[in-house]
Amino acid sequence: MTEARPRAEGQAEEALEDIELDLLLEGILRRYGLDFRGYARMSLRRRVWNMVHALKLENLSALQAKVLHDSAAMDMLLQHLSVNTTTMFRDPTFFRAFREQVVPHLFSAPFVRIWHAGCSTGEEVYSLAILLHEVGLYERSRIYATDMNVAVVERAKSGIFPLEHMREYTSNYMRAGGTAAFSDYYTANYDHAIFKASLRKNVVFAQHNLVSDGTFNEFNVVLCRNVLIYFGAPLQARVHRLLHQSLRRFGVLVLGRGETLRHTVLENDYDEVNAEERIYRRRA
Repeated sequence: MTEARPRAEGQAEEALEDIELDLLLEGILRRYGLDFRGYARMSLRRRVWNMVHALKLENLSALQAKVLHDSAAMDMLLQHLSVNTTTMFRDPTFFRAFREQVVPHLFSAPFVRIWHAGCSTGEEVYSLAILLHEVGLYERSRIYATDMNVAVVERAKSGIFPLEHMREYTSNYMRAGGTAAFSDYYTANYDHAIFKASLRKNVVFAQHNLVSDGTFNEFNVVLCRNVLIYFGAPLQARVHRLLHQSLRRFGVLVLGRGETLRHTVLENDYDEVNAEERIYRRRA
């Protein structure tokens, strides 16, 4: 009995926490219109508890009261729930594969539309702009860079990044097949690197929520890298349908290294371009 009682108490605590988490997510949806209910549960729970500890609260119910009555607290929670880890030319072998295996097919399009979904703070958006500039496609391209978090979209729009990261970014750029001097693309200003305004000329930065918003154009390429891993299976299926609807015939879909089309409802609607780099082409 003494062993069974703690186990039962632990299960009751976990069940109560599930109720609290459900109520928190429902409250956020109804108050702010942001839907996190389909996110992967374990990752979501961990991030929410990080916020609870940061505010020195006792439980999830206290957090619910806080965010529903204080929009600043909701902004803070959004930072905890958003995953904004990125670098320029992240996974250099991907950018090299994109340059060699995707770019040649884009030259046949009179105008190239690219959607970078979940763009975070924009490092990969500028990487893509640099790549398109070097292959001679940037002037007839338009990149739509979106994220659900308005704050990170604004940071991305600024094109300003810590100067201390430039050595790493230069290495990534070279390994990705860059053909110029990476330092030509930015100006050093104290402890920041300010990227050329010309790299933003053909980029549209905007808020878009993959969970609740629909398609808004027909694209030659859709990049959604390292976003779906934070979603539960039903939400992943919904987003896969959205991305498929957003691609034109023979358009290219790019996922992250930890993501795949295998065992999804749309697996047979694509051909693999590069299995390792998760590059796929939509069938007719």
